[in-house]
Amino acid sequence: MREKIEKALDEVREFLRMEGGDVELVEISDDGRVKVRLMGACGHCPFAALTLKMRVEKLVKERVPEVKSVESVDTDEPSGPAA
Repeated sequence: MREKIEKALDEVREFLRMEGGDVELVEISDDGRVKVRLMGACGHCPFAALTLKMRVEKLVKERVPEVKSVESVDTDEPSGPAA
């Protein structure tokens, strides 16, 4: 299942990278919950929750029907270029 999820994330990465962001697969639970980390511009964007649900989760669930949900986890490390 990990390979299928990574392949789906590769598809959405193209869009995210055009906007200065990226996504990293963090964890896959036994019950079909996927945890990802939005990075770069996507990590702190006010539209991050919308991007997660409407782009990332939608595509992953279409490509990998076993996935029940996609959730974002935070990181303590700063994302993107330093200001």
